[in-house]
Amino acid sequence: MKRIGFILILGLCLHAHGQDDPAQLARDLTQHLTTDRQKVTAIFRWITDHIGYRTKSNAMPVLGKSSRRYNEWLQGADDTGALKPVNERVAISVLRNGVAICEGYARLFTTLCDYAGIETKLIAGYARPNGTKPVSRFGVNHFWNAVNLEGNWYLMDATWASGYVTAGGTEFVREYDPNYFLATPEQFIRDHYPDDIRFTFLPHTQMPQEFYQSPFLQKSYVKYSLTSYFPSKGVIEAALGDTVHLELIASHPERDKRISPDMLVDSTIFSQSNSLVFLQPARAKPNAATDNILRYILPVNRTDIEWLYLLYNEDMVLRYKVNVRRP
Repeated sequence: MKRIGFILILGLCLHAHGQDDPAQLARDLTQHLTTDRQKVTAIFRWITDHIGYRTKSNAMPVLGKSSRRYNEWLQGADDTGALKPVNERVAISVLRNGVAICEGYARLFTTLCDYAGIETKLIAGYARPNGTKPVSRFGVNHFWNAVNLEGNWYLMDATWASGYVTAGGTEFVREYDPNYFLATPEQFIRDHYPDDIRFTFLPHTQMPQEFYQSPFLQKSYVKYSLTSYFPSKGVIEAALGDTVHLELIASHPERDKRISPDMLVDSTIFSQSNSLVFLQPARAKPNAATDNILRYILPVNRTDIEWLYLLYNEDMVLRYKVNVRRP
């Protein structure tokens, strides 16, 4: 994701010196340090120095996330792995293998900080591939972290800070980039846009140019059989008194009903601000020919509406920017 011809960043690296215990590693890295900033620096630099990006050349064959081989890779040989929280399981796997993709970097950082007593957030979102070029369809494609130091939130991306992958996707080049360590929210928003807009940590959320091409595909979008949406552009222009009609089309709606909604969503987002609107599908009479089409209706009866979320199976799946013209 960072430069044209370069994949998300980071690749092949050394194993973590035989260390696969996140708790012990956190103690080793921070026991002689006194401030949280020093501890965060030690943890972050250890990760960028010792964990490489999983490239085409060092990725083990995986047939699917339900495969036995994938689960063995995730949990290792430890039969008790399934009893551990997902952050811990991923962290152990990353330490054992010495390589990760962006989610592994972010979960390892969070796990080590947890053991060091430092508050962090694991953030999913969109990372712009080259910093300038917009894409026609955008949504969650990356993971990073935020850390709370002395009451202020800073953002960091251990994946991008560690190096980059060459154009062929087979070779990782380790090259530390300090721009992705303890960045301010104003710096980070230039190429990182979170799934949960609260994690911009900005008083007023900026709108990436990509919204002019597509609505934002929230992280839950990909787990359903959604095939298309309307409007296709992510910015809705409306006037007070208008009624906006939106649609989602699902190829397997009955199957989708059996999928569990995301249990990790912080429900406080639903009452955070009047500027956020969350829409459920409008009820319609059963019709076998059109029951895979979900229709949404937004009455524009306020001028303070800014962001519109479409809900599907109780999950947030799409986000639109709404510009309401004032009379």
